[in-house]
Amino acid sequence: MFIVVEAKTMGYLEDALQRVRSVADYQFGRGVGKRLFPAEVEIQFSRATGRIRFVNLNGERLATLRPTDGLLCLSILAARRLLESSDSVGFVVTVRSEIAKFVVEGSDVFAAHIVKVDDGVHAKDEVVVVDESRQVVGVGRALLSGSEMQAFKTGVAVKVRHGRGEQE
Repeated sequence: MFIVVEAKTMGYLEDALQRVRSVADYQFGRGVGKRLFPAEVEIQFSRATGRIRFVNLNGERLATLRPTDGLLCLSILAARRLLESSDSVGFVVTVRSEIAKFVVEGSDVFAAHIVKVDDGVHAKDEVVVVDESRQVVGVGRALLSGSEMQAFKTGVAVKVRHGRGEQE
């Protein structure tokens, strides 16, 4: 059960909006929070803890605030907004186009199938998986750093949380 509040309706919610924007800025780079979370977002709080849990836009989930570490888990919609809003994103993993169809269905990304990865990616970072034409195919958590993904030829590099096909 969650308490749903729209950002425009309550004064203290501006603090919640500022908090999720600050987390996005920390996690993905300065200025990303404002572009990713416009003033029209809907923030859901946990009834049990009173903490921010979900951020939605027009009824669709943008992100989940993980209770374990306080960082964001992105949806496919948020990943698209993120790529549209910035050219210099440091958390993108590019896979071969012929492998992208499996990632769309939710399969994990293996190091052998990675074409390009940003050097700023660290293990446990939230990443956006794109194909060679830069279309979002999934979102997930990096299991290796960017340099390891390029160096290794075996093993899972990204644990995919959502494939694009799951949310379309």
